[in-house]
Amino acid sequence: MSIYYLAIDIGASSGRHILGSVTNGKITLEEIHRFENGMVNKDGHLCWDLDYLFGEIKTGLKRCKEIGKIPVSMGIDTWAVDYVLLDKDNRILGNTYAYRDGRTKGMDEAVYQLIPLNELYARTGIQKQIFNTIYQLMAVKEQELKNLSAAETFLMLPDYFHFLLTGNQVSEYTNATSSQLVNPKTYQWDMELIELLGYKKSIFKPLSMPGTVAGSFSKEIEAEVGFSCKVVLPATHDTASAVMAVPAKTDECLYISSGTWSLMGIENKTAISTMESMEKNFTNEGGYDYRYRYLKNIMGLWMIQSVRSELNHPYTFARLCEMAEENKSFSSRVDVNDGAFLAPKNMTLAIQSYCERTNQPVPETVGEIASVIYQSLAESYKDTVEEIEGLSGKRYDSIHIVGGGANAEYLNELTAIKTRRTVYAGPSEATAIGNLAAQMIKANEFENLREVRECIYHSFAIKKYN
Repeated sequence: MSIYYLAIDIGASSGRHILGSVTNGKITLEEIHRFENGMVNKDGHLCWDLDYLFGEIKTGLKRCKEIGKIPVSMGIDTWAVDYVLLDKDNRILGNTYAYRDGRTKGMDEAVYQLIPLNELYARTGIQKQIFNTIYQLMAVKEQELKNLSAAETFLMLPDYFHFLLTGNQVSEYTNATSSQLVNPKTYQWDMELIELLGYKKSIFKPLSMPGTVAGSFSKEIEAEVGFSCKVVLPATHDTASAVMAVPAKTDECLYISSGTWSLMGIENKTAISTMESMEKNFTNEGGYDYRYRYLKNIMGLWMIQSVRSELNHPYTFARLCEMAEENKSFSSRVDVNDGAFLAPKNMTLAIQSYCERTNQPVPETVGEIASVIYQSLAESYKDTVEEIEGLSGKRYDSIHIVGGGANAEYLNELTAIKTRRTVYAGPSEATAIGNLAAQMIKANEFENLREVRECIYHSFAIKKYN
């Protein structure tokens, strides 16, 4: 009889429940529930509907019961930086803002009045992103002080969902590091920094590592879904889970976790917090087993996803890749990390406007737009490889692409050509696999991360591009 583990992976546009098991030495997956996600407009702000999301979490759990495949453990991962503030009765205070909401405009300067940017980077090793939790909390302090004053608990979103399932408030390390409020030497909240910024130290719970048991389902949840199981913390930051699933034979490799964002980097045992690293906008986010994910956030497939949405989805992503290749001679390029592409009202117009103001040919057709996006992404990858090698002092011969973007064959080919590196693409379900990996290591299915990565390499299709 198979032993099942359940990964609930919730992204900014969709979520899914995936059962995993180990059969004949290989990891097998079964998706049992999928649901939509998206930001909603509330009082002029972009927010998340947590009641809806938790309802879908429970729906997927009930599906386990229906099909007779009860997991021995489960864990939830989500995107980074977003959080809830809870009052003394564990009710959410204010809106649950989405990271793309514009309320953090100017909050970086408010933070830097208290601690300069270079000191903040040297202290945390985390790159500046205007949506980081540090700036979101400054927006609460500046705009909704009553909510900060009334707060009794701070939880990142996967921690909040785990709390709803178990009744236990446990904060996980990897996602917490994206807040820019964690000390990279102690692996805990930087309470001196938090106090300096005027946030309440008492609301932050001690950080726990992936593999920690948060508890079992509460009696109420057990009665509703029809069973109970352990809740084991995965790397709750979805990129941290995805990186766990990089099927490399060695730790010395480059990776791209490719999806809405492209997270390109390496794994280190120590943080690189030099001023050159800060100037090139690299970050040292927490990973499994006290590793640092030294990476750069690159605007990824969000751009082509947005264009496709604006066209009302008449083309598959595969067809968009074909159209981009057909227009590969179109010469215009954009800086994919330009703020104009973070949350434009219209991505197509944003790309055209960028080309116009930089005196380049303006793309008019869908194929030309797609070509600009894919070519620009691949060139950004090339530049990032060179930066990583310069900052780390190491040479890397290959790039492992995991996540949904591993299926973008044209982009993978471009990446191999422009970086002059061998590219290995797959697995595409890396985040869920990494989530499962943390649970499986906890359950002694595998001894360590290297052993589970070896199994992942042999369990899933990996395509090579030269």
